Amino acid sequence: MNKAILNPEVQRFIQVNLQEDLTKLILKGSPFKEVTVQEIATQISGLKRAEKKLPLWFKTKAIIFPLNLNLEQTSSEITANYKKNLLDGEVLVDLTGGFGIDDLYFSKKFKKVIHCELNEELFSVATHNFKVLGAYNIETYTGDGLIYLQTTSEKIDWIYIDPARRDDHGGKVFLLDHCTPNVPLNLKLLFNRSENILIKTSPLLDLSLGIGELRKVVEVHIVAVNNEVKELLWILNRNITNEVQIRTVNITKKGTEVLNGIFGEDQASNNYNLPQMYLYEPNAAIMKSGLFGTLGKETNTFKLHVNSHLYTSEQLKSFPGRSFEILQTLPYHKKTLKKALKLKKANITTRNFPRSVSEIRKELKLEDGGLDFLFFTTDLNDNKIVLICKKV
Repeated sequence: MNKAILNPEVQRFIQVNLQEDLTKLILKGSPFKEVTVQEIATQISGLKRAEKKLPLWFKTKAIIFPLNLNLEQTSSEITANYKKNLLDGEVLVDLTGGFGIDDLYFSKKFKKVIHCELNEELFSVATHNFKVLGAYNIETYTGDGLIYLQTTSEKIDWIYIDPARRDDHGGKVFLLDHCTPNVPLNLKLLFNRSENILIKTSPLLDLSLGIGELRKVVEVHIVAVNNEVKELLWILNRNITNEVQIRTVNITKKGTEVLNGIFGEDQASNNYNLPQMYLYEPNAAIMKSGLFGTLGKETNTFKLHVNSHLYTSEQLKSFPGRSFEILQTLPYHKKTLKKALKLKKANITTRNFPRSVSEIRKELKLEDGGLDFLFFTTDLNDNKIVLICKKV
């Protein structure tokens, strides 16, 4: 870590050039002897990424940013704050500390947080930033977090792991036994040191696969922000019960949508109906969870088809997802549909339908956008239909 980056002249240069084209800036070279143009570009790029994802880091002076690759997997402040509220205790050890976003938030709930990081440069950056941010109850350790567990005498309430999701060649991976550290392989060591483990994984990881590999899962949290699943959080306990709780959360500007259920007990809804007055599309976290039967029961709505994952009701319901008023229901006949629609543009969604959105746009010559929403789906009688809707 080059602390010359913190010189006032360098910091002013970074701020002045925050909106400049980095490629052109790099070609000009650095105006400072003690700081390379690549180091300046890294700070500018980091600040740009932080503006929305990490606003505290963005607005705090004297923060140093690591390479973009180290920022890719880091939590946002929104998801770090969510994780903070799941745990409490005296001591938490983060085996894969990284840039330290989660640890700063954990430090608000724990008396001591121990941040372990293999990468010496990233360790130095995180250590510096914790001091700048006033997080004096975070201790940093440079080295393998698993070795730290084997050598420390610290009584640990929680272990947190965000396994690195890149292989030796830099390619992305998401299966647990392909990540670093290999959590399933080291479960015995982890549980020897703490009863409680929290693991963050890629949203791509299959729930059944993860539960099977981790074996001691008590809760899985599916965390979405503005209807995009960002993280899967796995809470493990040495003294596991048989049930695995599935908790979905979609954090939006309008509020937070929550739906909970039990893994493996969510039966497909037996309440089906033809399209009524309103149509509902579940948020992304629920779509990942598979809690479709629970959703219908909780919201008192009907599914259109066992595989469509769209819901309907005669009266408007509070629903964790998008809500629409159905203006018209049409049979899907390619030859007559364009004349029946009388539209030049529309927002198109397909659910349990044999044609893709791009294929539909091409055959109906519909541009994207506008105030009309078209859902191409299948009803309970296996008929292909089109629902013309407007947002509620």
